[in-house]
Amino acid sequence: MSTSDQDQSVDTPIPAPDVDTAAEVEAETEVEAEAEGEAEAEGRRLTPRQARRLRIALSSVGMVAMAVVLGLRIASRSSVLVVGVYGLALILCGVVIELSRNGRTRLGSWLLAVGLVAAIGSDWLLIP
Repeated sequence: MSTSDQDQSVDTPIPAPDVDTAAEVEAETEVEAEAEGEAEAEGRRLTPRQARRLRIALSSVGMVAMAVVLGLRIASRSSVLVVGVYGLALILCGVVIELSRNGRTRLGSWLLAVGLVAAIGSDWLLIP
């Protein structure tokens, strides 16, 4: 107990809250409820942690897809160019996973999108 608690007697009544105080508490509660409602309406955005996990999942799916396509392309025609294009796409997916783990999700998003489009485009344009 602190000294201020010891100074008060046990029988001292607790003052009743004023009407203004109760109205203020009610108003604050209404404002908080409205703010929570607005936050839920606007809160459709992902948290940074969710964005990182989503990016890691997308990069992992991209990595698996590129590995499958690489296997199919090597089975149909064995070429160093095929291995180079899809090998770089696999490396790119790994880099994006690391960027996402370190909190660079926007950079990872752009790099993943541009890199996968470039890999598919180069496969379509360069590899017969």
